[in-house]
Amino acid sequence: MDPFLKDKDYVLTDKISYRTRTPERGDIVVFHAPDAANCPSGAGCDYIKRIIGTPGDSVEIRDNTVIVNGEVLTESYLSPDVETLVGAFTRDRVIELGEREYFVMGDNRMHSSDSRAWGPIQPEMIVGRAFFRYWPLSLFGKLEHGSYSN
Repeated sequence: MDPFLKDKDYVLTDKISYRTRTPERGDIVVFHAPDAANCPSGAGCDYIKRIIGTPGDSVEIRDNTVIVNGEVLTESYLSPDVETLVGAFTRDRVIELGEREYFVMGDNRMHSSDSRAWGPIQPEMIVGRAFFRYWPLSLFGKLEHGSYSN
């Protein structure tokens, strides 16, 4: 999630609110790594990524651009020089998310293992929503939820 979150940042994760509401585009979620992420056996890998697509959405990566439901996704939290490349799962196709699928991507697009590589995640994989950074103290505060103009 670099540059938004750095390695060694500590965040609080809300594990309760998704019992009463569904995850939304822009939420930063902690989730158990899918099998296709190839985490070492017994490592208990959890990832932290941003939700880009929600159930029923179509997602496409084309020409360094994320397209959701046919519209270019404006991502104000990314610096202008960030490149969004396709991955093995998204190459030359539009992903149609099922009723229990979320498409997640890291903000560090050039070095992120995410849905572009291994596909969507399911709700039962989600641990919770990251909402507050408490370390380092210089960045102490609420995490920005992504907002989109489309």
